[in-house]
Amino acid sequence: MAGKTLKKARAAAAKADEKARQKASQTVRPTPILSREPAAADLIARRVEEDIVLGRRHPRERLIEQDLCDLFQTHRGDVRLALFELERKGMIERIPNRGAMVRGLTPREVTEIYAVRAELEVMAVRILPLPVAAKHIQTLEELQRQHTQAVAQGDLLAVFYSNLRFHQVIFGLCGNDCLIETIDLLAQKAHGIRFYANAFPDSLDRARLDHLEMIDALRGSRRDELIALTRRHLKPSPEAYIRAYELRFGKAARAQADKSEAN
Repeated sequence: MAGKTLKKARAAAAKADEKARQKASQTVRPTPILSREPAAADLIARRVEEDIVLGRRHPRERLIEQDLCDLFQTHRGDVRLALFELERKGMIERIPNRGAMVRGLTPREVTEIYAVRAELEVMAVRILPLPVAAKHIQTLEELQRQHTQAVAQGDLLAVFYSNLRFHQVIFGLCGNDCLIETIDLLAQKAHGIRFYANAFPDSLDRARLDHLEMIDALRGSRRDELIALTRRHLKPSPEAYIRAYELRFGKAARAQADKSEAN
Protein backbone atom coordinates (compact mmCIF):
# COMPACT_ATOMS: atom_id res chain seq x y z
CA MET A 1 0.00 0.00 0.00
CA ALA A 2 2.82 2.34 0.90
CA GLY A 3 4.57 1.44 -2.39
CA LYS A 4 1.47 2.39 -4.45
CA THR A 5 1.12 5.64 -2.58
CA LEU A 6 4.77 6.51 -3.26
CA LYS A 7 4.36 5.72 -6.98
CA LYS A 8 1.26 7.92 -7.20
CA ALA A 9 3.10 10.77 -5.47
CA ARG A 10 6.04 10.50 -7.88
CA ALA A 11 3.70 10.39 -10.89
CA ALA A 12 1.83 13.46 -9.67
CA ALA A 13 5.08 15.32 -9.11
CA ALA A 14 6.33 14.44 -12.59
CA LYS A 15 3.06 15.57 -14.14
CA ALA A 16 3.24 18.85 -12.24
CA ASP A 17 6.83 19.40 -13.39
CA GLU A 18 5.83 18.79 -17.02
CA LYS A 19 2.98 21.31 -16.79
CA ALA A 20 5.36 23.87 -15.27
CA ARG A 21 7.86 23.38 -18.13
CA GLN A 22 5.13 23.77 -20.75
CA LYS A 23 3.84 26.91 -19.11
CA ALA A 24 7.34 28.34 -18.89
CA SER A 25 7.97 27.68 -22.58
CA GLN A 26 4.78 29.52 -23.49
CA THR A 27 5.54 32.54 -21.31
CA VAL A 28 6.72 35.58 -23.24
CA ARG A 29 9.89 36.78 -21.60
CA PRO A 30 11.02 40.39 -22.13
CA THR A 31 14.13 40.69 -24.27
CA PRO A 32 16.99 41.89 -22.07
CA ILE A 33 18.21 45.36 -22.95
CA LEU A 34 21.91 45.17 -23.62
CA SER A 35 23.39 48.65 -23.55
CA ARG A 36 26.46 48.70 -25.81
CA GLU A 37 26.81 52.47 -26.04
CA PRO A 38 29.43 52.98 -23.31
CA ALA A 39 31.82 50.33 -24.71
CA ALA A 40 31.31 51.45 -28.30
CA ALA A 41 31.62 55.12 -27.39
CA ASP A 42 34.82 54.48 -25.43
CA LEU A 43 36.32 52.69 -28.44
CA ILE A 44 35.39 55.50 -30.84
CA ALA A 45 36.73 58.16 -28.47
CA ARG A 46 40.01 56.30 -28.06
CA ARG A 47 40.47 55.77 -31.80
CA VAL A 48 39.73 59.41 -32.64
CA GLU A 49 42.06 60.51 -29.84
CA GLU A 50 44.82 58.30 -31.24
CA ASP A 51 44.25 59.79 -34.71
CA ILE A 52 44.70 63.27 -33.23
CA VAL A 53 47.82 62.22 -31.33
CA LEU A 54 49.34 60.69 -34.47
CA GLY A 55 48.51 63.70 -36.64
CA ARG A 56 45.96 61.81 -38.75
CA ARG A 57 43.36 64.40 -37.78
CA HIS A 58 44.48 67.99 -37.85
CA PRO A 59 43.52 71.06 -35.82
CA ARG A 60 40.21 72.55 -36.99
CA GLU A 61 39.34 69.40 -38.97
CA ARG A 62 35.61 68.72 -38.85
CA LEU A 63 34.32 65.53 -37.24
CA ILE A 64 31.14 64.65 -39.11
CA GLU A 65 28.86 62.32 -37.16
CA GLN A 66 27.65 60.34 -40.18
CA ASP A 67 31.21 59.79 -41.39
CA LEU A 68 32.15 58.43 -37.97
CA CYS A 69 29.03 56.23 -37.94
CA ASP A 70 30.08 54.75 -41.30
CA LEU A 71 33.70 54.35 -40.23
CA PHE A 72 32.88 52.52 -36.99
CA GLN A 73 29.69 50.85 -38.29
CA THR A 74 27.58 52.14 -35.45
CA HIS A 75 24.79 54.62 -34.76
CA ARG A 76 24.79 58.30 -33.85
CA GLY A 77 24.21 57.62 -30.15
CA ASP A 78 27.63 55.96 -29.87
CA VAL A 79 29.30 58.72 -31.86
CA ARG A 80 27.75 61.53 -29.83
CA LEU A 81 28.81 59.95 -26.55
CA ALA A 82 32.35 59.66 -27.90
CA LEU A 83 32.37 63.29 -29.01
CA PHE A 84 31.08 64.44 -25.62
CA GLU A 85 33.98 62.57 -23.96
CA LEU A 86 36.55 64.11 -26.31
CA GLU A 87 35.06 67.55 -25.70
CA ARG A 88 35.32 66.97 -21.94
CA LYS A 89 39.01 66.20 -22.38
CA GLY A 90 39.49 69.42 -24.33
CA MET A 91 40.55 67.64 -27.52
CA ILE A 92 37.66 68.76 -29.68
CA GLU A 93 35.25 71.70 -29.66
CA ARG A 94 31.70 72.23 -30.84
CA ILE A 95 30.99 75.24 -33.02
CA PRO A 96 27.34 76.40 -33.39
CA ASN A 97 25.93 75.44 -36.80
CA ARG A 98 29.19 73.71 -37.73
CA GLY A 99 29.34 70.72 -35.42
CA ALA A 100 32.43 69.19 -33.85
CA MET A 101 36.01 69.74 -34.91
CA VAL A 102 39.49 68.96 -33.64
CA ARG A 103 40.42 71.75 -31.31
CA GLY A 104 42.80 74.21 -32.94
CA LEU A 105 44.87 75.80 -30.21
CA THR A 106 46.48 79.15 -30.85
CA PRO A 107 50.15 79.72 -29.94
CA ARG A 108 49.03 81.79 -26.97
CA GLU A 109 46.78 78.99 -25.68
CA VAL A 110 49.58 76.46 -26.11
CA THR A 111 52.02 78.71 -24.26
CA GLU A 112 49.56 79.17 -21.40
CA ILE A 113 48.78 75.45 -21.12
CA TYR A 114 52.46 74.52 -20.98
CA ALA A 115 53.28 77.27 -18.51
CA VAL A 116 50.71 75.83 -16.11
CA ARG A 117 51.79 72.25 -16.84
CA ALA A 118 55.38 73.12 -16.00
CA GLU A 119 54.47 74.60 -12.61
CA LEU A 120 52.17 71.73 -11.66
CA GLU A 121 54.60 69.01 -12.73
CA VAL A 122 57.46 70.73 -10.93
CA MET A 123 55.23 70.92 -7.84
CA ALA A 124 54.68 67.17 -8.06
CA VAL A 125 58.39 66.31 -8.22
CA ARG A 126 59.14 68.89 -5.52
CA ILE A 127 56.83 67.17 -2.99
CA LEU A 128 57.32 63.51 -3.89
CA PRO A 129 58.99 61.61 -1.04
CA LEU A 130 62.64 60.70 -1.46
CA PRO A 131 64.23 58.22 -1.62
CA VAL A 132 61.93 56.42 -4.07
CA ALA A 133 61.27 52.74 -3.42
CA ALA A 134 63.16 50.28 -5.62
CA LYS A 135 59.91 48.81 -6.99
CA HIS A 136 58.94 52.20 -8.44
CA ILE A 137 62.36 52.59 -10.06
CA GLN A 138 61.95 49.14 -11.59
CA THR A 139 58.52 50.07 -12.96
CA LEU A 140 59.96 53.21 -14.56
CA GLU A 141 62.86 51.26 -16.05
CA GLU A 142 60.48 48.76 -17.62
CA LEU A 143 58.30 51.53 -19.06
CA GLN A 144 61.40 53.22 -20.43
CA ARG A 145 62.50 49.97 -22.09
CA GLN A 146 59.11 49.89 -23.81
CA HIS A 147 59.48 53.54 -24.82
CA THR A 148 63.00 52.96 -26.20
CA GLN A 149 61.82 49.97 -28.21
CA ALA A 150 58.87 51.94 -29.60
CA VAL A 151 61.17 54.81 -30.63
CA ALA A 152 63.55 52.36 -32.35
CA GLN A 153 60.66 50.76 -34.24
CA GLY A 154 59.04 54.06 -35.16
CA ASP A 155 55.82 52.98 -33.46
CA LEU A 156 54.47 56.41 -32.53
CA LEU A 157 51.34 55.06 -30.86
CA ALA A 158 53.41 52.87 -28.54
CA VAL A 159 55.71 55.87 -27.97
CA PHE A 160 52.70 57.92 -26.91
CA TYR A 161 51.29 55.36 -24.46
CA SER A 162 54.62 54.36 -22.90
CA ASN A 163 55.56 58.03 -22.46
CA LEU A 164 52.17 58.81 -20.93
CA ARG A 165 52.41 55.95 -18.46
CA PHE A 166 56.01 56.82 -17.57
CA HIS A 167 55.04 60.31 -16.46
CA GLN A 168 51.88 59.13 -14.71
CA VAL A 169 54.03 56.87 -12.53
CA ILE A 170 56.46 59.67 -11.67
CA PHE A 171 53.79 62.24 -10.81
CA GLY A 172 51.75 59.59 -9.01
CA LEU A 173 54.59 59.31 -6.51
CA CYS A 174 53.72 62.75 -5.10
CA GLY A 175 50.63 61.27 -3.39
CA ASN A 176 48.45 64.37 -3.91
CA ASP A 177 45.35 63.11 -5.72
CA CYS A 178 44.09 66.58 -6.66
CA LEU A 179 47.43 67.53 -8.16
CA ILE A 180 47.71 64.22 -10.03
CA GLU A 181 44.21 64.63 -11.50
CA THR A 182 44.92 68.21 -12.62
CA ILE A 183 48.19 67.19 -14.27
CA ASP A 184 46.33 64.45 -16.16
CA LEU A 185 43.63 66.86 -17.34
CA LEU A 186 46.16 69.33 -18.73
CA ALA A 187 48.14 66.52 -20.33
CA GLN A 188 44.98 65.46 -22.18
CA LYS A 189 44.58 68.97 -23.59
CA ALA A 190 48.11 68.69 -24.93
CA HIS A 191 47.67 65.33 -26.67
CA GLY A 192 47.18 66.97 -30.05
CA ILE A 193 50.34 69.04 -29.57
CA ARG A 194 52.71 66.14 -28.95
CA PHE A 195 52.67 64.94 -32.56
CA TYR A 196 54.54 68.01 -33.79
CA ALA A 197 57.61 67.13 -31.75
CA ASN A 198 57.25 63.35 -32.08
CA ALA A 199 57.39 63.68 -35.86
CA PHE A 200 61.13 64.45 -35.54
CA PRO A 201 63.54 61.61 -34.63
CA ASP A 202 65.84 64.02 -32.76
CA SER A 203 62.97 65.06 -30.46
CA LEU A 204 62.06 61.45 -29.76
CA ASP A 205 65.65 60.60 -28.92
CA ARG A 206 65.91 63.67 -26.66
CA ALA A 207 62.78 62.54 -24.79
CA ARG A 208 64.24 59.05 -24.42
CA LEU A 209 67.46 60.44 -22.92
CA ASP A 210 65.47 62.74 -20.63
CA HIS A 211 63.61 59.73 -19.25
CA LEU A 212 66.85 57.92 -18.50
CA GLU A 213 68.22 60.98 -16.70
CA MET A 214 64.97 61.32 -14.71
CA ILE A 215 65.26 57.73 -13.53
CA ASP A 216 68.89 58.30 -12.57
CA ALA A 217 67.98 61.49 -10.65
CA LEU A 218 65.21 59.65 -8.79
CA ARG A 219 67.53 56.78 -7.94
CA GLY A 220 70.07 59.21 -6.55
CA SER A 221 67.44 61.39 -4.78
CA ARG A 222 68.66 64.46 -6.69
CA ARG A 223 65.53 66.60 -6.55
CA ASP A 224 66.96 69.79 -8.08
CA GLU A 225 68.18 67.86 -11.11
CA LEU A 226 64.77 66.22 -11.49
CA ILE A 227 63.04 69.62 -11.38
CA ALA A 228 65.34 70.99 -14.12
CA LEU A 229 64.72 67.89 -16.26
CA THR A 230 60.96 68.23 -15.81
CA ARG A 231 61.03 71.80 -17.11
CA ARG A 232 63.34 70.98 -20.01
CA HIS A 233 61.31 67.94 -21.03
CA LEU A 234 58.20 70.03 -21.70
CA LYS A 235 59.79 72.51 -24.11
CA PRO A 236 60.05 70.67 -27.48
CA SER A 237 56.32 70.01 -28.04
CA PRO A 238 54.97 73.58 -27.76
CA GLU A 239 57.94 74.96 -29.69
CA ALA A 240 57.34 72.50 -32.56
CA TYR A 241 53.58 73.21 -32.54
CA ILE A 242 54.08 76.97 -32.72
CA ARG A 243 56.58 76.62 -35.59
CA ALA A 244 54.08 74.47 -37.50
CA TYR A 245 51.28 76.96 -36.77
CA GLU A 246 53.32 79.84 -38.18
CA LEU A 247 54.28 77.83 -41.26
CA ARG A 248 50.64 76.96 -41.91
CA PHE A 249 48.94 80.26 -41.11
CA GLY A 250 51.81 82.76 -41.13
CA LYS A 251 53.27 84.90 -38.37
CA ALA A 252 50.72 87.62 -39.11
CA ALA A 253 47.89 85.17 -38.36
CA ARG A 254 49.58 84.29 -35.07
CA ALA A 255 49.86 87.95 -34.12
CA GLN A 256 46.21 88.51 -35.00
CA ALA A 257 45.13 85.50 -32.95
CA ASP A 258 47.14 86.70 -29.96
CA LYS A 259 45.66 90.19 -30.30
CA SER A 260 42.09 88.83 -30.48
CA GLU A 261 42.59 86.74 -27.35
CA ALA A 262 44.12 89.67 -25.49
CA ASN A 263 41.01 91.74 -26.26
